[in-house]
Amino acid sequence: MTTAADFGLLLLRLTFGLLMAAHGAQKVFGLFGGQGLTATGKGFAALGYHPGKLFAVIGSMSELLGGLGLALGLLTPLAAAALIGVMINAMATVTGAHGLWETDGGVEYNVCIAVVALAVAAIGPGRLAADHPFRWGKGGWKEAAFALGLGGIAAAITLSL
Repeated sequence: MTTAADFGLLLLRLTFGLLMAAHGAQKVFGLFGGQGLTATGKGFAALGYHPGKLFAVIGSMSELLGGLGLALGLLTPLAAAALIGVMINAMATVTGAHGLWETDGGVEYNVCIAVVALAVAAIGPGRLAADHPFRWGKGGWKEAAFALGLGGIAAAITLSL
């Protein structure tokens, strides 16, 4: 029997995931009023990521595919890891120096994105998800640790380059 919690998780995943996917599509494809890959690549280069365009593709596609994965409840721990990794990089290179609040350019928004992604990995995507038949579709400590660990490792590698 499908519960209100299943529909609640679906609503959360669809809203959050599709907005993150659209955010990535703005950067890589210039959709939804976005700048597109060339401008995004220049922005990444200005932050110290070289080559900027390559890192722009990695970051943007992480948001796009991570968002779609969460929206569908497909490979949920991996989708969460993609978003967590991008947010760690954003905090380390852009927002971290500005404190907590987004109104000051701080980490507030990035923390919220990372925590929602981690929470979905921990809780599981719910009964109305592509992952539901699989073990990782139930959520749990291992799935949350995988998402946080992989996102953190990917961010650390990226920041060290």
